[in-house]
This record gives sequence, structure tokens and C-alpha cells, in this order.
Amino acid sequence: MTEQLLQYLAECIERGKVNQQAAYPPDLSGRPGASEVTRELLDNGTAPNHILARALMVGMERIGEKFGSGQAFIPDLLIASKAMYAAMDHLKPYFESGAAQHKGTIILGTVAGDRHDIGKNLLRMVMEGNGWKAVDLGTNVSAEQFLAALQEHPDSLVGLSALLTTTMLNMERITKAIKAQSPQTQIFVGGAPLSQAFNDKIGADGYFPSPQDLVAHLETS
Repeated sequence: MTEQLLQYLAECIERGKVNQQAAYPPDLSGRPGASEVTRELLDNGTAPNHILARALMVGMERIGEKFGSGQAFIPDLLIASKAMYAAMDHLKPYFESGAAQHKGTIILGTVAGDRHDIGKNLLRMVMEGNGWKAVDLGTNVSAEQFLAALQEHPDSLVGLSALLTTTMLNMERITKAIKAQSPQTQIFVGGAPLSQAFNDKIGADGYFPSPQDLVAHLETS
């Protein structure tokens, strides 16, 4: 029974079935969603990390792979994120109490001068769905804000997002400022105008065109 619930929860995440009241997707209308199934699993004694690894991460990986191959689009990711957050609402108390463990922490922000947040939000969604704690600084984030967050969350990774060619220069300044103060901090960059060549030029530790690519890199590094 537990295995069937985990498989169904993964489907709820992948397809964006938030809760029983949600009408989407139509073929699951009236059935329990991510919220109810997660609560049932916890009530039955299933470990939070088990739910995260065997259901939430599975569902997020599936939708991430579909997105990467062009079979799913940003709206599909956003509805999947709603289902994932509905499930995470039940799991968060266990992570915050120490009953379950995060894989690590990543500090996220769209760099100074840039107020676009969809790429950053997608990265946060995928990272949290794969067991990471995300510290989201929002948009238009300065080097000083990133450095202050690193003082509060030492040993974190940093993820920088930029959607404009004009704000890519700020990404370079922020990367250099972080490396000057904390050379061991790994900085990953993403955004439509970026490339691996730009990553190498500014001294960041990796460019990933999709959130799932970053997750895959962290899983194997």
C-alpha cells in the first residue's frame, strides 16, 4: 500500500495534482492530490526523507526530463511546483526540527539590475523538490546581499540568475566579490543569454541551461 501511495504521489507531482479540490488534471478530478497523499504517508509512519526521495524527487525528475526534451513547458513546471509545495508543506516541520536532513543549502538570487524571476523560481522549485534547502534572496540582488547571506549560511552553494545581457556584467561583479571573500564557495549561473564560455570568463563554477542539469551535476559530483 505504501509503495502504491508513493507511486501515485510521484504522479501527482509530475502532473500537477495539488489536492483533492483541484480540477487539474481532469482525469484525476475528485481524487486525492499531493497534499492528502503526503499527509496519509506521514500518518502511516513513512519517513519524510523516504517520501522526498521516492515520490517528490521522482515526480520532479520526470517533469524536469520532459521539460529538457521539449515535451513539457514552463506552465507544466509551474503547476508541478504547486503540487510539490503542497506536499512540502507537510514535510517542512520534519526538516526544520532535524527529524529529516537536507542535502545542503543553495542561496539563490537574480542579480542586481534584473527583476526577472521565473528562472530563479524554477531553480528553487527543482532544488527543493530534490532535497535541498533554498535561501531565495529575490530579484535585483547585490553582491553585498549575497555576501551577507553567505555569512548567515556558510558552506552554501550560490546560484545566480540573469535574463538580460545588460545584467550579465553584474553577474561577473558579484561572482568576483564572492570569490574574493569566500574562494571555496561554488557559484553556478543560469539564464537565457548565458553560455559555458561566459561562465568560464567570469570564474563561476558551472553554467547549466536547466535546473535539472544542475541537480544532475550535484548528484554526480
